[in-house]
Amino acid sequence: MSDPEPRGVREVKSAARTVDLLELLAARDNRPARLRELAEELDVPRSSLYALLQTLIARGWVRTDATGSLYGIGIHALLVGTSYIDSDPRVELVRPFIDEAAESLGETIHFARLDGDDIVYLATRESRQYLRTWSRVGRRMPSHVAALGKALLAERDDAALPADPLRQLTPHTVRNRAALTAQLDQVRVRGYAIEREEGVVGIVGFGFALRYATPAVDAISCSVPVARLTPQHEREIAEVMLATRAKIEAAAPPATGGSGPDWTGTGLHTDRSA
Repeated sequence: MSDPEPRGVREVKSAARTVDLLELLAARDNRPARLRELAEELDVPRSSLYALLQTLIARGWVRTDATGSLYGIGIHALLVGTSYIDSDPRVELVRPFIDEAAESLGETIHFARLDGDDIVYLATRESRQYLRTWSRVGRRMPSHVAALGKALLAERDDAALPADPLRQLTPHTVRNRAALTAQLDQVRVRGYAIEREEGVVGIVGFGFALRYATPAVDAISCSVPVARLTPQHEREIAEVMLATRAKIEAAAPPATGGSGPDWTGTGLHTDRSA
């Protein structure tokens, strides 16, 4: 689960194991796990994993049931996740613009970021006409099934695409890299992405990469129930969302240092030894 060691620095095994465990629990959503399942998935001795779980339970990062046999993500993970969103300048910048787009279209608008082969929802303005829990802030989805993800993948070389076999979420999900590549060629020509019921049956998404970083790592999208999508409404969505993207990009300061946050003016310096 862990990434390659950065710049020749040796990975701290205990820290990597802790992160792997928390990420595994978070990925299970509302499905608690037993010690045996976690040990097998992480390839860790049960005794070592049990000791780690007890430490994390005591500190609020993992929770367990009354029997002590089931484990899930703890409340401190929520506190850290909320802190990430609250401190991200791009989230603060984008929120009023997606609010405006949602009011104009009457549909759900998302803001998400590419993280590996997934996209992560960082802000959502729900339509008043329907509520879908799948779009909640913090949720991950494979990039190849979401309009947001397709818009961002189209900004990259095909070598950076997710590897086969591609995960299938619905019968409409693109099935392999060759088909995904063909879709992304269409995205580049059109200027934005469309996915039709690939992530959620009954929902069509329109995704627009935000090009204030190169390559783009953030995107906005509009999600619409199939039953309400007419050719005229589709044209309206494209028009409003393209205008929204232009407003966001015009308001965003130039990205410094790639996709990382701009913390200039905070009084912090960049001496790595400090």
